[in-house]
Amino acid sequence: MPIKHPHIRLESMHGAISAWRARIGVDELLPICREVRDGGGRLLALWGSDERANGEGFALHVTLVNESGLVCLSVLLPNEQPAYPDISRIFPAANRMQRAAYDLVGIYAHEGRDHRKWLRHGAWHSGSFPLHKDFDAAQSRCDEAESYPFVQVEGQGVHEIPVGPVHAGIIEPGHFRFSVIGERVLRLEEHLGYVHKGIEKRFESMTLQQGAKLAGRVSGDSTVAYAWAYAMAAESIANVTPPDHALWLRALLLERERIANHLGDLGYLGNDVALSFGFAQFWILKEQVLRNNAALFGHRYLMDRIVPGGVSADLNVDGRQLLEQECAMLEREAGILRGIYEEHAGVQDRFIGTGRVEPQLAAQLGLCGMAGRASAQAWDARVQFACAPYDKLDVQMATHRNGDVAARASVRFDELFESLRLQRKILTNLLGDEPGKKLEVLPANGFGIGMVEGWRGEVMVAMHTDAQGKLARVHPHDPSWQNWPVLEHAILGNIVPDFPLINKSFNLSYSGVDL
Repeated sequence: MPIKHPHIRLESMHGAISAWRARIGVDELLPICREVRDGGGRLLALWGSDERANGEGFALHVTLVNESGLVCLSVLLPNEQPAYPDISRIFPAANRMQRAAYDLVGIYAHEGRDHRKWLRHGAWHSGSFPLHKDFDAAQSRCDEAESYPFVQVEGQGVHEIPVGPVHAGIIEPGHFRFSVIGERVLRLEEHLGYVHKGIEKRFESMTLQQGAKLAGRVSGDSTVAYAWAYAMAAESIANVTPPDHALWLRALLLERERIANHLGDLGYLGNDVALSFGFAQFWILKEQVLRNNAALFGHRYLMDRIVPGGVSADLNVDGRQLLEQECAMLEREAGILRGIYEEHAGVQDRFIGTGRVEPQLAAQLGLCGMAGRASAQAWDARVQFACAPYDKLDVQMATHRNGDVAARASVRFDELFESLRLQRKILTNLLGDEPGKKLEVLPANGFGIGMVEGWRGEVMVAMHTDAQGKLARVHPHDPSWQNWPVLEHAILGNIVPDFPLINKSFNLSYSGVDL
């Protein structure tokens, strides 16, 4: 069993990963969270929902993860005062999730120490909430300007440097407020969520298949991970298992997404320390992977290739041979480039010791995914919760203890070569041609959850259906929710010019935390 709390009844959920669900009272939330934390577990996601159509007011949903699997807790809250205890004192990563839950649903952590708006930015009237079922977007439109109350750092010689929210490059907006003495950073505070896209609201009016397309666009660099997690959640509700061929093909696409992103980021890391050669060479390799994606699967970034029930693409014999040749080329070229990076004195001088996150701090703050593994957080869903076909692949987890830019680059290299090994193994098992049967409808009043180890970390999608089996609530969760706050700690004591390098070594998603 995942937890041993005496007052709750856990119901096992059907699905590709081990998961349990329980409906609990408000008073039981904190003790359960403490038990999971004390046992080495973590917070995965937190969101709210409007259940008034069912005569139940509102609900808080919290998903925890420990060595046994996922524990999905639902707490019913009264319509008049939808409040719950602050769990950010147990799991610091909950802070921004709780603030977002208030902005979108109106449920709030009544003992929370931070109630500043996170997503609203004056885009809708204070006191109105987009994820209420009766929300009227036309009536709630608001153009009032709001200033965010950043924490002020005072003292002799202390200066503030505001960066963003609009940046010089073609990237999404985010405000970074540095408090510095000279070039040494005393404090960094982030404010994100400037491009609220209404993704969660949009899901409410979509069919299952339309929702699959939207899920793949939550964060474009993780389209395979989101599409698979969405499909997994739907298949959990429908009690459907895709055919083996479809599952092997999903794993192939997921590893190709990991390969492409690691290649691109290793190039960016070289560029941020003035090694333009590294940037050019790694992006030549990434471009070849993307071109092969387009030629073999019909899309450079593999969008819409995974659908609930199966896949919408396949690979012929010639395509397998091409990918075998690609693997050999990437292993050879990336191996040479790794040697150059590790022997280049200028690169190592900038990488080593920069942006360090100690393992103890990483554990306390819930750092996850690739960045977490670089700080000795040995969590990888492909290993601990190996769904098919990863249960047959024996994934070798890449970890490091130093927690600096050099460690995060090292983990990227290790994961790149491991993904190439896995791709080869997948190709030998990619037999048959059954793509699966598309799911069109789901059972009524269902709840399903999917979790996939994307290249950045754990991508989760939770799905609720209504009395007609339609999408009532879909919550996609990006690992960047956990990792953005850690970046504020990673920069402390470093100089301002190192921030782009530290930031890129994490490479977190703006879009994934701005739903």
